[in-house]
Amino acid sequence: MSEKPIEDNSKAFLVLLLPISFLIIFLVATWRILLALIVLVIGFKIWQEYQWQQWTIRVNPIFHQLVRENQGRLTPMDLAIKGNFPGTTAKRYLDGKASEFGASIVNSEEAGQSYYFITASILGNILDSSEPVKELPAQPVTKTARSLLAPPPTLEEEPETESIPQLTQTHEEAKRSLEKQLIFGSLIQSELAKRLNVYSSTVYKRRNDPEFPEWSRSKDPDGIAWSYSEKTKEFFPVEEE
Repeated sequence: MSEKPIEDNSKAFLVLLLPISFLIIFLVATWRILLALIVLVIGFKIWQEYQWQQWTIRVNPIFHQLVRENQGRLTPMDLAIKGNFPGTTAKRYLDGKASEFGASIVNSEEAGQSYYFITASILGNILDSSEPVKELPAQPVTKTARSLLAPPPTLEEEPETESIPQLTQTHEEAKRSLEKQLIFGSLIQSELAKRLNVYSSTVYKRRNDPEFPEWSRSKDPDGIAWSYSEKTKEFFPVEEE
């Protein structure tokens, strides 16, 4: 009875030994071919990596330009259009740069995947935009203002003749103040925020909104509409047609 288990074990060992033997014979006969294939695959991978590194060196100036122009926000489409290459290649490049610089990746239904690269200048603009605008101190009511708020004169009363030149002087002072601010023909973000009496961050968020001119007109004390220039990063009055 003890011979049967030994015989079964011998058969199981032979079943395992046969495929192992065939594998050893195959490796001995083809090891040179297999080694050549492995070397070719490794060489091809190294060559591909070298070509990618050379390509990224050529694309880096385009990437740096877009980071400056778009305030650090990039999408694969932005880079693909600017560099004239496929979107999958642009996404692979941005993924590498995001890992290199620790950029933030935000997914949205409207803009898709966006990459945010924060530079020192962009960080300074963000910090500047986050500073609240100081409230203007209350101005004492002048004689001109009292004359405007006073009820209209009756037939027996004559209006004060000195309020008219004072009112004209007030408009001239406001005009000179605006001309002084627009010495270069434009306002920066903090200056426009003070003029509109809003937070600088509010202007920063709304500046690219198509409704920004009408919104700024409603806030401007003189009813002036303003537009934002991406090129100069400044705000200009909108000329009335």
